Amino acid sequence: MMAEMKEMEKLEEPLFILENGDVYTNPTEVKMSQLILPCHANHRGELSTGQLLKWMDTTACLSAERHANCPCVTASVDDIDFEHTLSIGQVVNIKAKVNRAFNTSLEVGITIMCEDPLSGIQWKVCKAFATFVTRGSGLGKVQLKPVIPRTSEEQMEYSIAAERRRMRLHHLETIKDLVSSCTVQAESNFEESQSTVPAGMTRVESIELVLPPHANHQSNTFGGQIMAWMESVATISASFEVGVCAEAYHQEDWEWKTHINSAFLTFVMLDKDGELSTLPRIKPEPGDGERRYREASARKKIRLDRKYIISCKQTEVPLSVPWDPSNQVYLSYNNISALKMLAAKQNWVLNCTQNKAKLFTLEEGQFLSFKVEMSVSVNIKQVFMLLSDMSRRHEWDTHYQKFELIQKVDEDDVIYHVIAPSVNKESTFQDFVLLASRRVPCADGDPYLIALRSVSLPAAPPTEGLVRSEVLCAGFTLSEEEDTRTRITYYIQATPGVLPYITRDITGLSADLCKIFEACNKFLEQNKDVDKVVL
Repeated sequence: MMAEMKEMEKLEEPLFILENGDVYTNPTEVKMSQLILPCHANHRGELSTGQLLKWMDTTACLSAERHANCPCVTASVDDIDFEHTLSIGQVVNIKAKVNRAFNTSLEVGITIMCEDPLSGIQWKVCKAFATFVTRGSGLGKVQLKPVIPRTSEEQMEYSIAAERRRMRLHHLETIKDLVSSCTVQAESNFEESQSTVPAGMTRVESIELVLPPHANHQSNTFGGQIMAWMESVATISASFEVGVCAEAYHQEDWEWKTHINSAFLTFVMLDKDGELSTLPRIKPEPGDGERRYREASARKKIRLDRKYIISCKQTEVPLSVPWDPSNQVYLSYNNISALKMLAAKQNWVLNCTQNKAKLFTLEEGQFLSFKVEMSVSVNIKQVFMLLSDMSRRHEWDTHYQKFELIQKVDEDDVIYHVIAPSVNKESTFQDFVLLASRRVPCADGDPYLIALRSVSLPAAPPTEGLVRSEVLCAGFTLSEEEDTRTRITYYIQATPGVLPYITRDITGLSADLCKIFEACNKFLEQNKDVDKVVL
């Protein structure tokens, strides 16, 4: 626990001082602290998840309304993974702030910490992202003012919020593709197992009368209260993944009903020693029950993919995650967000300046990162198209001999097989399988992005005579300086495997990178009038 506390202290940003000398505080930030009392706990003396969801939703809603200056309602909440249970006598500290506002919706980041008031030790419980929409005085939605990020943390969350929004929009499509494909394997015959539970036996229904204590400051039943009711019903039903549907009925017309929300909660079962126990399998009901069973299997795969690709630390998973259509959106998200997080890092050290190029380095633990900056007199859209065409990279970058297209996933994601000279003096050439993801700005002021990361693909097994290598994070951010001038920033993060070879001659590598970007400048100048570039 002490190690967790020390790690969190390292993550805290230094105070951001405004020009007038005041300490900056995010205007949308809302903090709530709650002492866990017996009335908040379940029969095991642990904080009810439903109660925690109510507190989270209340805090996030207030943050959203601080920015919108009008009533807001919860539209959705991303997956939440609770890392710890909380007990009576402990303190829950909740912090919420708006990460980014889109046209009529905004994303609120929520951080939940638990505190032992006697020792003062704090630890992380979870981090969540909620989407809110405005509710104006009329029927229409309110056009939101943009968020202006000030600190490096805010800039990073602002940037990645656009990618999280993209991932949300692809979620239903991913579910449909998984259910309709053969990637979700049917389990063995349910009749053969003696431990199966008929799905009908897990069905639980609850009717709640909406009373004043269930309403918020808008006199409406708020999202957190609905989530708490859903969690309570799901806990009674609990059979690993529980689907819950909330509908509203009007007292004067019970045939009229409105769908409020659908949610899927995942439970684990603990034995008397607190160890995980195996749950009995479910025998789905015919028809819709079998469809829901397949959808649950699809959601399980998505949860594992998201946790494996997005949530884990860099050192905990292989760099080359296997690519398949079901995890495409998460690998693409990880690719773009890793580049954005690298770009948001502070403490870059200027290593050398050569002609128009500046090279910076950043050492963090076992990773060494490079950043090269330069400005070119070429329109940003043309630069984006030319640098997106990886098949031409060898024309200006001697570090790459060939980019061969393996698969065009969609308009924004392409997989290449790359051959390059080896940094390891013991071998001549190395190869990579790279996912190239590109993004155009979703709002004024956003950069154009081209991100690269390693993936593995059955169509591109290791090649005899080549050393299969990996790229942790690399890519370009492009910013418009003038109509015909673009600032190019290239990032690359060296993996631990090649780090010894790089650090032996970092001065030579620095000069080499600057020369490469001089060649890149010439390449862009020579091709700035090319009408069409194919990705």
